[in-house]
Amino acid sequence: MATVEEFAQLVQEQTRARMKQQYPDSPHMWDRDVTQVRPGPKYTKVDVGPEHNMSGKYMIENATGDIWGIKGYGVVHRGHHYGTLATVDDWFWGGYAAVPRAS
Repeated sequence: MATVEEFAQLVQEQTRARMKQQYPDSPHMWDRDVTQVRPGPKYTKVDVGPEHNMSGKYMIENATGDIWGIKGYGVVHRGHHYGTLATVDDWFWGGYAAVPRAS
């Protein structure tokens, strides 16, 4: 099972790789993309974006390790479930939203 920090690192690596591929002539686009982990009592937030403009992207339920999308900052979107910290390798995290990897 991955830790929240390992998950955030994976999101960052895959997002940077996609940005580098999508914008090969703009290296500054993918150099600035970072993730930040913000622990909370019930959920840990994983924010993505340039340091000066971070956006909430995923929330991990501390008790279960379930990974959720968000409706608004700090609000879990129960319709967007992306597995758990144990299944992070089953997903591609570098896009606008996570997508399952082909079997």
